Amino acid sequence: MQELEYPFDSEDILKKSKKIKRQLLEEGTSLLPKKIAVLGGSTTHDIIRVLEVFLLNQGIQPEFYESEYAQYWQDIMFDNPELTAFAPDLIFIHTSNRNITAFPNVADSEDQIEDMLTEQYEHFRVMWDKIAKAYHCPVIQNNFEYPFYRVLGNRDASDIHGRICFINRLNELFYGYAREHQNFYINDMNYMASAYGLDKWADPLYWHMYKYAMCMQAIPEFAYNLTNIIKAIFGKNKKALVLDLDNTLWGGIVGDDGVENLEIGQETSMGQVYSEFQNYIKAQKDIGVMLNINSKNEYDNAIAGLNHPDGSLHPDDFIIIKANWDPKSKNIVDIANELNIMPDSLVFVDDNPAEREIIKSQVSGVSVPEIGTPEQYIRVLDHSGFFEVVSLSEDDRKRNEMYKANMQRQKQQQNFGDYREYLLSLNMQGTIKAFEPMYMARIAQLSNKSNQFNLTTRRFTQSDIEWFAADGAYITRYGKLEDKFGDNGVVSVVIGRKGKAEDAAVYQKKEAVTGAVSSEECDVLHLELWLMSCRVLKRDMEYAMMDSVVQACRECGISTIMGYYYPTAKNNMVKDFYGLQGFTKVAEDAEGNSTWQFIIPDDYERKNTVIAVNGETLD
Repeated sequence: MQELEYPFDSEDILKKSKKIKRQLLEEGTSLLPKKIAVLGGSTTHDIIRVLEVFLLNQGIQPEFYESEYAQYWQDIMFDNPELTAFAPDLIFIHTSNRNITAFPNVADSEDQIEDMLTEQYEHFRVMWDKIAKAYHCPVIQNNFEYPFYRVLGNRDASDIHGRICFINRLNELFYGYAREHQNFYINDMNYMASAYGLDKWADPLYWHMYKYAMCMQAIPEFAYNLTNIIKAIFGKNKKALVLDLDNTLWGGIVGDDGVENLEIGQETSMGQVYSEFQNYIKAQKDIGVMLNINSKNEYDNAIAGLNHPDGSLHPDDFIIIKANWDPKSKNIVDIANELNIMPDSLVFVDDNPAEREIIKSQVSGVSVPEIGTPEQYIRVLDHSGFFEVVSLSEDDRKRNEMYKANMQRQKQQQNFGDYREYLLSLNMQGTIKAFEPMYMARIAQLSNKSNQFNLTTRRFTQSDIEWFAADGAYITRYGKLEDKFGDNGVVSVVIGRKGKAEDAAVYQKKEAVTGAVSSEECDVLHLELWLMSCRVLKRDMEYAMMDSVVQACRECGISTIMGYYYPTAKNNMVKDFYGLQGFTKVAEDAEGNSTWQFIIPDDYERKNTVIAVNGETLD
């Protein structure tokens, strides 16, 4: 919904939140339900009200638990039964500098201030540790914003007696905890207050009248930033930028003005603006955002512009370059298809409002920010939070190279008449093992991001993944794949629960089975998750994963595998996947949810014949 895209009208959202919510619920399909506990050190009702509409706009349907006023610590430490019964998928702790119970004064010694700092930090640390043990879900914690006054003036930031100095030190302890705990995230309220304007943000009237940690008008900005973290945790980030060239990455029109006359570099103020924007875009590539071009231009002119000596972006920074005279709506659909992702994973950046409007109206799901003038490009994209980082793996950093390697594979395929010979020519090496700590973050990321090749589309946090790995009731497998063109990283995940045949009735209702089952009773493996990255489609990785699952079942004395397919708007491509693996369909309801059975034969023959798995040699 355009009203909820940055930059938005905060006053309008505050006034119309109920109406917007109704519209989103009427229009929304395939919303992802999530239980979110909001534990506040101040009034949180209006934050929840606005947060809900932003989450709905991101495809997440939240159900909220709200603590009583300032009971955030008590709810956790004293095991509030309502919170326990709520079983949150995520906990957000909304505290502010108003919840710091002691600050230094000029008479305090250094040792006294150290003790004070430790006491304030420990108050939160013991709560975070308790959450990790009791709830096994992600935690989002505000850092502390600066106070709206400085008793020591400018010295307040450097003197250990200053409140700003104390808050900076306390925040750094929070950041250290976040670096050491992968399911713990900082909501940077200090940055938001600064960007908004601290004097307006911290207007004392709103605290003393309503116990708000910020002024009412800042709540949408706050809720939007919080939404960016939540949607990233639950796999709702965008994946790729699609960029125009003329007057977007540089000033001027390369075909008319010539490369030598483009505004880029340090010679003019506007050239510096475009250079800064190119540097910002290049930094997106470094965090795993896929870069692509969609420009109305002659291809040679586009390449010449990208090779400008003062530019920081060059042709090899992009996966796909569409520089032609086709409609940009056609190009952007082609880009999505070639990347094997859905259009709703794309962000289209173009200075031309007419082109933006065409994409909005003709290509459903693509995000099209109103980027304003060149001086505003970075601010709008950055505040929009399309690519919010909650984890950063080696696979993320290498994503552009992985996709470019896929283009090379597609070119090589054209030289082979026999597809199996082509696959063998890739010299593929696979690693398929039970979940390991070094890949937990990537496995969780895949479970939240994979939509097309995903049989059940169940979503799991890293805490969930760690729990599956440690629970003997589950068989887990991750699959990595590399070949002569490069390493694709972790591309496939399977999670199966050991159980009994009658458990299938519960899975047919799209529910998870809970409770322990003794090993003697387990003769069936129920596949709760099977997914694969679309960048390795048609490479036979799914057959290698099947072989590994069968082997694990045999080692556990399991003779039957049950598979489940839950249709969504995006996973139709795997509707008949289990049939291709040799399963027999045993049930299907009116909504298309189907159940499949595979009885492992004594003479099971390996399905994968083209990938050397775990160092083996192919026959």
